[in-house]
Amino acid sequence: MPQVSADVHVPIPPDLAFAVSQTTGAVRRRWDPFIREQRFLDGAVEPGVGVRTYTRSSFAGPISPSMVSEYVSWRPPTSVGMTMVRGPWFFARFGGGWRFQPDGDGTLAVWKYTYDVRPTWLQRIAHPIGQWLLGREIRKRIDGFAGGCRDEQVLAAARADMARRAGADQQAEGGEVA
Repeated sequence: MPQVSADVHVPIPPDLAFAVSQTTGAVRRRWDPFIREQRFLDGAVEPGVGVRTYTRSSFAGPISPSMVSEYVSWRPPTSVGMTMVRGPWFFARFGGGWRFQPDGDGTLAVWKYTYDVRPTWLQRIAHPIGQWLLGREIRKRIDGFAGGCRDEQVLAAARADMARRAGADQQAEGGEVA
């Protein structure tokens, strides 16, 4: 399957970069130019393996394509992956993932899409178009992510998410939360 990826160095530690990448709602829209609407589904309030999300792109305003995705991996602070459950008719398959690794005084963040298109007879033409379109989109999005990693409101929300999750993890392990 074809893939596109983009990477960027951000001047924050990997755990915070990971948290920025997983922001949702209004905070996510501050940095992600692709997102028009995004929410967890099925009563979920946190990301994790098996959690589904709904995302509508900003591509064409209110008639923009939407997608239901599911987390297939969740490994803070190093990686996360999602796959399309339902989406635009032209994607036979679609998945995306992030990787984060320490890099000097910050983090190297890599964002990757893997996809296939339908109908199969159109792939010879559609794959190069997809490489161009999705490549352009992922570069814009990772540039937005880099901006989010310098935005104090985004960073504050990401830090709050990290603290909340750490407290929930500690509570789940039987510890007390201060």
